[in-house]
Amino acid sequence: MEMQTPAPEVIVERQGALGRIRLNRTRALNSLNVPMIRLIAEALTAFENDPAVAAVLVTGEGERGLCAGGDIRMIYESGRERPEEGAQFWREEFVVNSRISSYRKPYVAIMDGIVMGGGVGISAHGSHRLVTERTRLAMPETGIGYFPDVGASWLLPKAPGEFGTYLGLTGRDIVAADAIHARLADSFVASDRLEALTSDLANLPSTAGAADVGAVIAKFSSNAPITPLHGHLGLIERCFAFDTVEEILSALTADGSDFAKETLALLNSRSALSMKLTLDLLRAGRQSASLNECLEREYSATLGMLGNPDFYEGVRAAVIDKDRNPKWSVGLADVTPGMLARFANKDHPPLF
Repeated sequence: MEMQTPAPEVIVERQGALGRIRLNRTRALNSLNVPMIRLIAEALTAFENDPAVAAVLVTGEGERGLCAGGDIRMIYESGRERPEEGAQFWREEFVVNSRISSYRKPYVAIMDGIVMGGGVGISAHGSHRLVTERTRLAMPETGIGYFPDVGASWLLPKAPGEFGTYLGLTGRDIVAADAIHARLADSFVASDRLEALTSDLANLPSTAGAADVGAVIAKFSSNAPITPLHGHLGLIERCFAFDTVEEILSALTADGSDFAKETLALLNSRSALSMKLTLDLLRAGRQSASLNECLEREYSATLGMLGNPDFYEGVRAAVIDKDRNPKWSVGLADVTPGMLARFANKDHPPLF
């Protein structure tokens, strides 16, 4: 009996003028691992050098989403005994995030279904970012004792007002209109139009550029339905404008509205250490000159995570035991400057 070769975790192919990158680790909701990151990097190089390819299209296989993030189970299992494995994953992932941001050809990402963490990293840095009625986007890292990475400290401060601060600290998931408002996406395309859109992109001439790709996308785009979250932007602007987590919590408490109470409950369930680190990174990102500067800072923080008990406890509660009941090691009042300093250690080779 002939053995079947398992399908690759990233399917790389050419479809007309499109270089296609299809994430295909469906059982893990296309979560990224090192082999996948390397296949993406190789594909980006091949398509950039292929004159027959006008644009790159990134999609997720399966019915559930583009990508649920990085393979945190692997980092959890290897982190204490083989920290170099997690460090290598983040190093290669962040380099790919940077490449996507500066890619020389149009880079189209279809952010259909679940897009979290590392999934944001391989989509939101692209030149053409599409969301659908099924999009559920989040940077949920404060809920696992981690922080929004993959260049989130560059992306989230670009959102209007304090919307990026709100997303980074709460980790709540958002839908299409919110993602566009946050400047993490550009266009809304109904999911039943994606196949025709892909076909039209594939039929572009190989000499097509960003304007041609944009014109095809515009033909299939429509307005994303406005969500209730838009009614709370004023509150978010007021309450998340502070530079300490304590002041943000105080402002929400003083507001007293149902939305403020709901937001407070969400924040109080998050790792205090993660929230403080996240806010520091977001404020530093706001003053940064480039994505690469933010990625370097985030990479230092990832290495500090390998010795952070809250990270292991958060992953245990969310992914391993799935009891959704993490016992964080410290409260807000217990987080010291020394604890945060270990996430800024630069004792490693730079990424760039």
